[in-house]
Amino acid sequence: MAGEITETGELYSPYVGLVYMFNLIVGTGALTMPKAFASAGWLVSLFLLVFLGFMSFVTTTFVVEAMAAANAQLHWKRMENHQEEDDSSSTASDSDSLVQDNYERAEKRPILSVQRRGSPNLFEITDRVEMGQMASMFFSKVGVNLFYFCIIIYLYGDLAIYAAAVPFSLMQVSCSATGNDSCGVEADTKYNDTDLCWGPLRRGDVYRVYLAVFTLLLGPFTFFDVQKTKYLQILTSLMRWVAFAIMIVLALVRIGRGHGEGHPPLADLSGVRNLFGVCVYSFMCQHSLPSLLTPVSSKRHLTRLVFLDYVLILAFYSLLSFTAIFSFRGDSLLDMYTLNFASCDIVSVAAVRFFLGLFPVFTISTNFPIIAVTLRNNWKTLFHREGGTYPWVVDRVVFPTITLVPPVLVAFCTHDLESLVGITGAYAGTGIQYVIPAFLVYLCRKDTQLALGPRAANKHRSPFHHTFWVGFVLLWAFSCFFFVTANIILSETKI
Repeated sequence: MAGEITETGELYSPYVGLVYMFNLIVGTGALTMPKAFASAGWLVSLFLLVFLGFMSFVTTTFVVEAMAAANAQLHWKRMENHQEEDDSSSTASDSDSLVQDNYERAEKRPILSVQRRGSPNLFEITDRVEMGQMASMFFSKVGVNLFYFCIIIYLYGDLAIYAAAVPFSLMQVSCSATGNDSCGVEADTKYNDTDLCWGPLRRGDVYRVYLAVFTLLLGPFTFFDVQKTKYLQILTSLMRWVAFAIMIVLALVRIGRGHGEGHPPLADLSGVRNLFGVCVYSFMCQHSLPSLLTPVSSKRHLTRLVFLDYVLILAFYSLLSFTAIFSFRGDSLLDMYTLNFASCDIVSVAAVRFFLGLFPVFTISTNFPIIAVTLRNNWKTLFHREGGTYPWVVDRVVFPTITLVPPVLVAFCTHDLESLVGITGAYAGTGIQYVIPAFLVYLCRKDTQLALGPRAANKHRSPFHHTFWVGFVLLWAFSCFFFVTANIILSETKI
């Protein structure tokens, strides 16, 4: 259940943690980034990518500090409980021994108890304290409800993106394979949902058929408990690296041979809204940091490890996006970048074309049940009352149904992945990536001072420990909300 302290799991080295974090961040959002880059212009895109990467790093250090503060409080409570047990066990001795024991204990104890409370061991991150648990520790009841509301909206957006991406990829590949061109769809060819695909069936109809099959096959997992296995993680990670490497190499070869068709502008402000949402979505990791970083065996240089990961991810995103926008014309880049390699002109080997075209199907399909179960459990936690239990129908039918139906309906209405990613990242993603970490670190600092004293030193304190950074992150977050909303309204007005 979300919001509870869970088992840490098997420990792994810091370098394995670096790889896991890289794989967590670099996901579906990266496939929609090239088109967003081309729409906003390469200079604006590069600046915004670096800036949003920096802001994500800042809030990641906020979450790490909050994790350490939460661990410190748990450790201190255990120490107090242990001391109370020791004190109660001493009541069996006679009064003279009790007086002597208390005197010796008082002599050995530091004059200022905060010296003991400020012990660096208190802030060791040993217990996996999930975001929901930290929210319940540091937020008010209203704040906890707002936290769950924000993460539920984000997970709904995630599921809608997944539910649209898989049928869309299958529709593109299968419609191309049944067409006159056996080599597949040309990258610069634009299709409408009304174009024919299978006999009398239109492309939009085929997309909805695949969506129905996808829902029937993966939807039932929402009604049960399912966990991602270690070997499934290894397989999907390997496929991700192979697919991204192939796309980057093919684009570089295309540019090196002088076949690059891309001439992206320096700046186009009309594309900034979607680019912003895509970038926020593509740097999302804050909600999974407790599960990711707690099992790291040595946390002495945790901040440096996270910084190195962000530098590598920035370099990777830049390489993927710049090779894409200079290899393909901006109007030919598809929402799902893998589909740009479905043509014989780009890839002559049929197996590689189909692998790239179906890459989102394999990786996203394995993640969909996990995200669905996570969302279902968050719904249960939000409405849970102390000591209460849900009726079987509510627990096994109602919660899974309200989890599965809304994202499928959204995917049924649209497969515009760029907009889905942009809206999810711009709103719910901004809340999870900026607002929640800023409030968490601010309130945990106040709570730690009250509980452990002002001299308690958090060994995992964020390098951005001045209150200015908390205010700056919140100001930036609310500015983003305002900008994105105003941009949407103005765009709708123009239409």
